[in-house]
Amino acid sequence: MLARLLKRPVSRLLTCSRALAMTTEERSEIEAKIAADKVVVFMKGVPAEPRCGFSRAVVQILEIHGVEGYTAHDVLADDALRENIKEFSDWPTIPQVYVGGEFVGGCDIMIEMHQDGDLVKVLGEVGIKSLVK
Repeated sequence: MLARLLKRPVSRLLTCSRALAMTTEERSEIEAKIAADKVVVFMKGVPAEPRCGFSRAVVQILEIHGVEGYTAHDVLADDALRENIKEFSDWPTIPQVYVGGEFVGGCDIMIEMHQDGDLVKVLGEVGIKSLVK
């Protein structure tokens, strides 16, 4: 049996892993999490102990800008949240950052916004004064 499964194309096996879309209740829970704070991060691990380099980079960028007390959700502790947040944002990767209830992006976008100064503006729009000038 296992030998037959392994001979099937990988894409077919993967489509079986996530057949159901998130429920209305799950969508509402994500919306509530995002609305709960000015800055919300869905990441692997927690800010004190990120469990992947991309999540660590986002935490470091927020630290550089002096963003304190933001809300972080560890998607490794909740498989449903891990999959549902990707569906919610239509963004395939973790971490995901929300500022003022709006999806900003993942690690690559945060790096770009930090480098070109856009992050200072976005944080300022929600009343967070960046330490970066």
